[in-house]
Amino acid sequence: MSLKIAPAPVRKTLQVKASQARAFDVFTAGFARWWPKSHSVAKSPQKEAVIEPRPGGRWYERGEDGSECEWGRVLVWEPPARLVLSWQLSAQWKFDPDLLTEVEVRFIAEGERQTRVEFEHRGLENYGDQAEAVRKSISSPGGWPGILDGYAAAVDAA
Repeated sequence: MSLKIAPAPVRKTLQVKASQARAFDVFTAGFARWWPKSHSVAKSPQKEAVIEPRPGGRWYERGEDGSECEWGRVLVWEPPARLVLSWQLSAQWKFDPDLLTEVEVRFIAEGERQTRVEFEHRGLENYGDQAEAVRKSISSPGGWPGILDGYAAAVDAA
């Protein structure tokens, strides 16, 4: 019998200079302002990235040609404290309705103008044999760490 160890979730904690509500709003309603256009899975260049503000809402990108490419769904919508999204992009960066990993973001108020943001991308074992390669990619400076630094800069600039 062989035992497989699940890859660790990708986690990042950051501090932003904004109220909890503002930090949540920039992450969700302001998603298109901080998500890097270079991180696109559509055929057309990315025009915007969208998180629909409700449970069951879509998480997707819209191309300059009007086409849409899904990334997943909103699983939990608890403004201004918590957001959970399904991430359904394969190791080849294509939407896969049968793949499910989760991105959870918690916004913890630490004073009137300070929020701790706790990020976790979990369920990477669902990638099977590609799990470690995906984890390495999304935990690299060009993955979640760099993307979330861009989010923090957008919050601080808002």
